[in-house]
Amino acid sequence: MTTASAQPDGRTEPDQAQCAPWSFGIAGLGHVLGEPVEVASAAAAYTADPQKIQNWGYRRFHRAAAGTGLTDLAAAAADLALRRAGLAAADLDLVVLAMSDIAEYLYWDAAAATQARLGAHRAEAVLVNQACGSGVVSFDIVAGKFATHGDYRTALIVAANRVCDAYWNRMDSTTSISSDGAAAAVAVRGYSGCRWLTTEVISDGRFADFSRLESGGTAQPFTAQGQQPTQVANPFDRMEVFFKEDIHQMLRFVETISARNREVLQNACFRAAVPIAQVKRFVHLNDNIEALTEMARELGISLAQTNAELAMDHGHLGCADQILCLERHISAGELSPGDVVALTSTGSGMHWTCTLLRI
Repeated sequence: MTTASAQPDGRTEPDQAQCAPWSFGIAGLGHVLGEPVEVASAAAAYTADPQKIQNWGYRRFHRAAAGTGLTDLAAAAADLALRRAGLAAADLDLVVLAMSDIAEYLYWDAAAATQARLGAHRAEAVLVNQACGSGVVSFDIVAGKFATHGDYRTALIVAANRVCDAYWNRMDSTTSISSDGAAAAVAVRGYSGCRWLTTEVISDGRFADFSRLESGGTAQPFTAQGQQPTQVANPFDRMEVFFKEDIHQMLRFVETISARNREVLQNACFRAAVPIAQVKRFVHLNDNIEALTEMARELGISLAQTNAELAMDHGHLGCADQILCLERHISAGELSPGDVVALTSTGSGMHWTCTLLRI
């Protein structure tokens, strides 16, 4: 059996299990956040139901300063991750920008703009925008590019969220409190630490219209001068409209979300030949405490094995939750070499995603 050997730069040569053309590990992580805001002091500005917010359990969320855009956050997080990996932007072969909302402009490629901001001028830029699952899916994008582009050695995944308050109410458009921030991961082919094992996705387009915003697209563009955009309604009102007030269909939808979260994890563990019982940490989107508690119950794990505490401190950073929490769990010493971590998400579309990593 071939064993790993140390290299001058601190990396290790992969063993035979890591020799697949798409094998890669995470050499550096970094994140940036908007200013912390206490939920108790800010709730009244966003909702008429502070008791609902209190039940969600969040302590703080992060709000970026006026004038800070999604690509500003993305570039700052990417810069930090690259420095921690001991690499420069010029070393990158691939930049994957994951988004869960909209960027600063329409008719504009935010991934290419981020690539240019970093100075990664020879890197291919890819944009992933599948709502809250975008960051988790991006690991699969890197694996695919590494498999088909033998000369690609280094990739950057950066997941960013910047709430557009004109379209999105931080405390009313979903069942979580939305935050601003970005988290980045530097992926290096053959790197043995924090190694990617697999990514699985389940998509169900029957629910594609559930979260759509009616105005602003080509079907109903903003045309009148001074016309105000429509905000995304709260999820309970959307459910009533989408399912025509059929309570049985609504309940089945909630049950489907839970079942698919479990199914996509099972699929990933099967593909990677890792029993679910061997997964040390389950990092889901930073949902409310009731939802995370229910997810833990469904999976038969303890709430302490999830990212619940981090979620309550940071709020929901769209598709950046999983990379941020991964970094925090590692830096806190809550994960050790060899531990398997499941990054999971549910995104409107609908998509259920799971990426497995071995620390």
